[in-house]
Amino acid sequence: MMVLVIHRTVHGDVTIPKGKVDPGETLPQTAVREILEETGLAIALGVPVGIANYPLGNGREKIVHYWAAEVSDEAIRRSTFVPNGEVAALEWVTIKRARSYLSYPTDVEILEHFAALVDAGVTSTFALIALRHGKAVQPSAWDGPDATRPLTERGVQQAAGNVPTLAAWNPRRIVSSTATRCVTTVTPLAVALGQEIRRTDLISQDAWEDGTSDVRAVVGKRVRARKTAVLCSHGPVLPDILREIALATGTTQGSYLSDAAALETGAFSIVHLSRSNPSSGIIAIETHSPRV
Repeated sequence: MMVLVIHRTVHGDVTIPKGKVDPGETLPQTAVREILEETGLAIALGVPVGIANYPLGNGREKIVHYWAAEVSDEAIRRSTFVPNGEVAALEWVTIKRARSYLSYPTDVEILEHFAALVDAGVTSTFALIALRHGKAVQPSAWDGPDATRPLTERGVQQAAGNVPTLAAWNPRRIVSSTATRCVTTVTPLAVALGQEIRRTDLISQDAWEDGTSDVRAVVGKRVRARKTAVLCSHGPVLPDILREIALATGTTQGSYLSDAAALETGAFSIVHLSRSNPSSGIIAIETHSPRV
């Protein structure tokens, strides 16, 4: 297992890629952009590997969030990196070498979090993203069937605002309840990624309420596929989605599942699983609020 370190031009140190959030960016969006800018590598995020605090010269503290990312030999060959005013060189080293090579203890701490994943054999991952639809018109204000309720203006903004963050994990499938409010929520993402929306009644609220839903079938298919996917559904259905992910991966259930399912409209929880062995359980869950 090799990890990438960078040699910084001005500081003359060896560190792991990091950067600053641009105005309007989310942290995952920043991570993908900074990796591309510093290394020339276009990546999809994997599992989170920790948060580090760095003291700044002005007495303030910089907080940096890290994710793992996996790149192929072909992606490395396609890298557009050239030495520049910020990064003088890239170097792939073993974890053992990186421990003594990195200039800062905080970087070594992040490396150790990653090393623990390597030891557990879960560095190659995929994610199931449970997304609650955006803010919709209230039932009392809608004369038609519940499934046809549209998004409000805020809901439309949430759907568009979520695209850069969701795209940071490069979902390969987009699965949605057939309800208008769910389909509309994932439409901007589908357009951005050039993918079709796979609509199903099996995770719709109507089916859940009348007992004809089949969340297990939908989740099971996505776990077997081992590809990152978005599942857009409804507040009442989300606890079932999280529970079925846990059951399908042999994960002990707990209150953390309820927390991950208790999403505001437009929010989503990313459940990280091992691609080589999904039955090894949930590796991590992270929850993100919508950006409007």
